[in-house]
Amino acid sequence: MIELEPGNTLDINLKEDAQGRDRVEVTLQAPGSSLILTPHQARVLATELIMAVNRAEVRSNLKHSQNMERGAQPAEQRRGLFNQAFAK
Repeated sequence: MIELEPGNTLDINLKEDAQGRDRVEVTLQAPGSSLILTPHQARVLATELIMAVNRAEVRSNLKHSQNMERGAQPAEQRRGLFNQAFAK
């Protein structure tokens, strides 16, 4: 069970359909709000979720890095240090 926000949950369970095939059931707390997926569909969904989270983390890290760089020292000083390193 995953708590999305207070009082709102998401449940993921392995079920068997009438023919005995495995299905992954994703259910929101609201009645009738569920997805019934084949294992392949569930794997594709999981992959898409992971890729979206990775993109969000990269974007966040890039923003954080740029903010850290901007706050560290003025651009003139950075250029000066960079040029001094290669002037020697």
